[in-house]
Amino acid sequence: MTALAFRVYGIAQGMGSKRAFVPKGWTRPIVTDTNRNVKGWQSLVAEAAGRAITERVDPWRLLEGPIRLSVAFYLPRPASLPKKILAMTKAPDTSKLIRATEDALSGVVWRDDALVCEIISGKYYAAEREVPHVDVRVEPTAGIRPTEWPVAPAPLFQEPLFAVEG
Repeated sequence: MTALAFRVYGIAQGMGSKRAFVPKGWTRPIVTDTNRNVKGWQSLVAEAAGRAITERVDPWRLLEGPIRLSVAFYLPRPASLPKKILAMTKAPDTSKLIRATEDALSGVVWRDDALVCEIISGKYYAAEREVPHVDVRVEPTAGIRPTEWPVAPAPLFQEPLFAVEG
């Protein structure tokens, strides 16, 4: 199966913090997200993915194996920001943007977002007069370990993260 690539136009929304509460008289909690715009964003992502799937020549089946997700977020650029600054270091967090995008693709592109084992991502300012958007690419992967990456001159981790008491 080949990769699926598509673009979502709009301002990406990240998952907010979860909040749970139990209404009076209820026995089960209700879980809400602090970002009220995330559901609308997830609908846009799912719709764009669905459109890309229907436009494919070859049929698409929900991915069941290990997945690589590549995603680039192009967010609105403040008018006062110098043009030489490209990387976006302000909120929202890249990890929260990814989480919202992953959740939107569950049941549309893959069976479950737990299948995503490699993520390549970036968060940037959109170019001048460019509409904010997100570019997404989803593909099966063999799961290459970082120490086996061909560009790494040596293993990334030479020593254990935690010392072993002996």
